[in-house]
Amino acid sequence: MKHLILALAIAASPLTAAAHEIAKGPNGGPVVDSAGHHVELVAKGSELILFLTESDDKPLASAGTTNARAIVQDGGKTATVQLQPAEPNKLVGALAQPLGSGARVVVSATMADGHAVQARFVNN
Repeated sequence: MKHLILALAIAASPLTAAAHEIAKGPNGGPVVDSAGHHVELVAKGSELILFLTESDDKPLASAGTTNARAIVQDGGKTATVQLQPAEPNKLVGALAQPLGSGARVVVSATMADGHAVQARFVNN
């Protein structure tokens, strides 16, 4: 079932978000543009942090974000990580173990204003 969810999320991402990697963000993680927002992925140990900003790099409030989750495929295992809003502009979740090199992370959330944000990352 988890593999089916991951496959659907990966297949749907390009259709709904047209996300693409921009560069490294101010927190050292890769940044993806998704529906006019920027999403930066930072993995610190077993913590997964997503920083949300507007296209002009101003913080995007995470309060009111719903259905936030990351599907993580790492070392042949797939897990769903629930993400919680953390002020001012973060989504935070707990990983079972630190991300390995080559791990794939698919993030989706619905912002308070109704915008759907989706992003795909590969941990390097």
